[in-house]
Amino acid sequence: MHAPIGNFDSATPAPDCLDELTRPVADAVRHWSGAVPAEQILYVDTEPEWADTATFVEHYGRQLLEQSANCVVVTGKRGGGTTLAACVVLSTTRVDVNGVVRRHLGARKASFAPMDTATGETGMEYGGITPVGLPAGWPLLVDSAVVDLPYVLVGSGRRRGKLLVPGKAFAELPGAAVLEGLGTA
Repeated sequence: MHAPIGNFDSATPAPDCLDELTRPVADAVRHWSGAVPAEQILYVDTEPEWADTATFVEHYGRQLLEQSANCVVVTGKRGGGTTLAACVVLSTTRVDVNGVVRRHLGARKASFAPMDTATGETGMEYGGITPVGLPAGWPLLVDSAVVDLPYVLVGSGRRRGKLLVPGKAFAELPGAAVLEGLGTA
């Protein structure tokens, strides 16, 4: 199958390549129940050393810069409690952690989660964290610009491989809240 975006050799419907995904991502695809069929979520095989966005677009197509999203794990703290959440923004922007995220989580302080926390809590590899298959109960904050795209390139849970996901599917993920201005220039 031909990938709808990027210069990839091929794209495979995610349900047909569950072995390529981490357990939480494979489980999320296996139990997918959104209006967007799981078969429209595509897996593309990529080289792990090219996982970082700047290097990635050099190898797989510069147009992907405008069609890629990053998923980052954040922590919100209020009193003695801590909330872990994930944020998805276009790769051309950065997460407004101290504004939109902090307010949405009702936190006194918000920050990026340490790498060990992000990978340990998600069961995913650093550089490949994806909103598909996050832990149950996590808030998922999605920038509205991501939802507006026909297809978006995001991590697959591993540094090797990426997912191509219809933008509107992000709004259907568990715990998703679509927010204006989550990603800032």
